[in-house]
Amino acid sequence: MSTEAEVTWVHQIEEQLGKEIVSIDQATRDKLSKDYYWYSPVLNRRLEGIASADVVVLPRNEDEVAKALAFGYRHGIPVTVRGAGTGNYGQAVPLQKGIVLDLSRMDEILEIGLGYARLQCGVRLGVIDKKAREVGQEIRIYPSTYVKATVGGFVSGGSGGIGSIMHGNLWDGNVHEAVIYTMEETPQRLVVTGPELFNYIHNYGTTGILTEVTIPLSPRTEWTQGIAQFPTFEQAMQFGEALAREEAIPKRLIAPMEWPIPSYFVPFSKVIMPEMAAVMLEFAEETLRLVEMLAKRFGGHVGHVIEAKNYRKTIGVSDFTWNHTTLWAMKTDASMTYLQAGFKVDSYLEQIKQIKSKYSDEVYLHVEWVRSGGAVTPTALPVVRFTTEERLYEIIEFFESIGVKIFDPHTWVLDQGGRGEVGSMERKKRENDPKGLLNPGKIICKS
Repeated sequence: MSTEAEVTWVHQIEEQLGKEIVSIDQATRDKLSKDYYWYSPVLNRRLEGIASADVVVLPRNEDEVAKALAFGYRHGIPVTVRGAGTGNYGQAVPLQKGIVLDLSRMDEILEIGLGYARLQCGVRLGVIDKKAREVGQEIRIYPSTYVKATVGGFVSGGSGGIGSIMHGNLWDGNVHEAVIYTMEETPQRLVVTGPELFNYIHNYGTTGILTEVTIPLSPRTEWTQGIAQFPTFEQAMQFGEALAREEAIPKRLIAPMEWPIPSYFVPFSKVIMPEMAAVMLEFAEETLRLVEMLAKRFGGHVGHVIEAKNYRKTIGVSDFTWNHTTLWAMKTDASMTYLQAGFKVDSYLEQIKQIKSKYSDEVYLHVEWVRSGGAVTPTALPVVRFTTEERLYEIIEFFESIGVKIFDPHTWVLDQGGRGEVGSMERKKRENDPKGLLNPGKIICKS
């Protein structure tokens, strides 16, 4: 695209959509053309030099979303959507410049009913959870970026999180309905339910733009947080599995951490015992005694407790789990990065032994016990000491050779990052985005 043509369309979009929602300010464009891809040294190297979007559009309603998409379609301009930009895979980076569509202004809670909330896409998860808890309900699952992340960003770029041990991932019934806009001459407003939602969950905005979503709510629970410690990581994992399967204990979080990962959690330095594995926990307050007894059975103890009355009133145990674990590791050692891995529930102890035997202090293990498709599963985010890209992929190759599934967090391409079967998404992208302008480069459509 020539500079003259670029200037012409930028001027036109300002005129047609209005300066109230169109920003060409360089600082704004730079800020809103990035996300948290710097968690990956591979992505950081490849994306850091990518030019910012030509313009940022910040719509306030669906009509303005449709106008921006129609403009982009007419002029052949790529559109990359973003929420709060807390994704880790370059989801919000406009690889081909064009328009960044920032939906954070669309932040209205449309309806809270019994067992559900209908929300504009820009509502922050922390806000909706607070409102839901005020009326005796709560959201089911959320990422460690709970305070900043938007519901639309989570659905479009996430998968699971705190609460997944009870309620599974986003695909496990945790999205009821979504409003999607296509990128055509006249964008369609689609109301999507059922299996069709799979084409829009974790899609990076490649198959359509999500503007509204309905999510299920659960009855409010009073949650206690705790840190259990064990002499070995093996004991911590066995305790974690037993707790995951114990139906008498409602829980939201079971996150075993190999030492020295717990040493990175500076705010808890006075309560975490050195040289011991830790399991970060969230469970119903009336079950504390049961959790303590279970920890004791596996040779451990619950050494620190945050009572339910202090929930969200202080730094919480959950602030050190999921990918916040990686963040705390990186604060201690800038060479650290991470992987996303799925261990086998019937052989995870043997897989762990093989990894530790081969990599010792090059790989530290961090597991999140979840339910996926109803089955208890050890999902891991191992912390890896990064030296070279070649070495990183040698480690990945070894994990896979022993049956540990890797969901590569060092690529921006959905097909390569472990999204799973994307054939249906490819077909939906061709249907909803005939010119291939929605977040181009993030899904590879085969001819």
